[in-house]
Amino acid sequence: MLTTSNPALNKKVFNDSIASRGEATMTVNGSITKTALMVLLTVAGAAYTWNKFIVAGPEMVQGWMIGGAIGGLIAAIVIIFKKSWAKFIAPVYAVLEGLFLGAISAYFNAMFPTEGIVMRAIALTFGVLFAMLMLYRAGIIKPTEKFKAGVLAATGGVAVVYLITWLANMLGANITFMYESSPLGIGISIVIVIIAALNLILDFDFIEKGSQAGLNKDMEWYAAFGLMVTLIWLYIEILRLLSLLAGRD
Repeated sequence: MLTTSNPALNKKVFNDSIASRGEATMTVNGSITKTALMVLLTVAGAAYTWNKFIVAGPEMVQGWMIGGAIGGLIAAIVIIFKKSWAKFIAPVYAVLEGLFLGAISAYFNAMFPTEGIVMRAIALTFGVLFAMLMLYRAGIIKPTEKFKAGVLAATGGVAVVYLITWLANMLGANITFMYESSPLGIGISIVIVIIAALNLILDFDFIEKGSQAGLNKDMEWYAAFGLMVTLIWLYIEILRLLSLLAGRD
């Protein structure tokens, strides 16, 4: 059985994507290559809005940031429901998310110009990625069914909390404890970063199990997309955590 809390990488996707006889199959190396390409596309999109922020000011990137966020969400939904389109839409998703990440990163950099939190967030994100990969490869963290269920429940809990907080703020409740540089806000942020990091274990497991089971070649793009979803979430949460810590100074 294969289960993951990442909606892009779940059991149904796995079962529906076994390659037909004679069809090229998914490999770990192929998934890594496509993930690397998506990272480069994300960086390219981010570089555009980052430079635009520096040259033209924040008002000139708001449209790109909002468009990237909404466009990325739409692309992600399309890919999740039409996984066979991943090889066409996943690169577009990467660029759109890059536009959003570049703009939001520039905003954080402007708020904390002496902290260097953006570069630290990038370094920590890839540091966590490789650390979790080593822990997975060494068998120190094993994606058992109980582990998967726990991460699924925790991830769902985070989503519910964010949704409730967003709706409450929309209704004027002004719930800000998750975004304040208080011990509670920082503690919650740390927990969310840990949950995001644990999702990487499930993504690695999906890629390995999918390659062993002989999923069709196009699933490499789908697996890369799923891993990018987790990486982007992890980066945003680390960036937010660093901003909360910087806000205490």
